Amino acid sequence: MAVSMSMPILIVDDYNTMIRILRNLLRQLGFTNIDEACDGRTALAKMRAKEYALVISDSSMAPMTGVELLQRVRADERTAATPFVMVGDSSDENLAARAGASSCLTKPFNAQTLKAKLVPVLGAF
Repeated sequence: MAVSMSMPILIVDDYNTMIRILRNLLRQLGFTNIDEACDGRTALAKMRAKEYALVISDSSMAPMTGVELLQRVRADERTAATPFVMVGDSSDENLAARAGASSCLTKPFNAQTLKAKLVPVLGAF
């Protein structure tokens, strides 16, 4: 099945610059329906109001870390199966995987690296 380039994607990061970078890279890849949240609490509220096909979250945010957000997403039966990509340093990969991340994207990255991490999660596009 083909990946819909209009599927809803949620970017979660406490740095506006990283949100802008991820949004631009996703647009370069052809995605058009991109929302954002500046923290885990806002992300959870958005996920209660709208069903997302993918969440991309920073691992080290405050006051709720990306891992804590992921644990809450996985604990809720409505969102438990949502593909979740954690963005962080190489030291975050094991923690993200243990918490149930679909994939981990290590900084720094570009559009090709992002696509390589998304294909196993979403399918070819």
